[in-house]
Amino acid sequence: MNDSSPACQDKFRRYRARKKAAGLREIRMWVPNVDAPGFWERSVRAAAILRNAPEEEKTMLFIEALQASDPEAWD
Repeated sequence: MNDSSPACQDKFRRYRARKKAAGLREIRMWVPNVDAPGFWERSVRAAAILRNAPEEEKTMLFIEALQASDPEAWD
């Protein structure tokens, strides 16, 4: 469903202008597709590599800080 009509483009242009005026910035990001073949196998393998590695504690503290939405704890 790709509506590239001028009316639709203008609607999104106005939307983006309102967001920008509110002090926000648009970003686009690619994230892993959890439904992709092999995703869970790669995730389990990555977790196994990290388990008991010297950086495990620092990595887990970082992840927990992200989950808690505590930017001060991200360092």
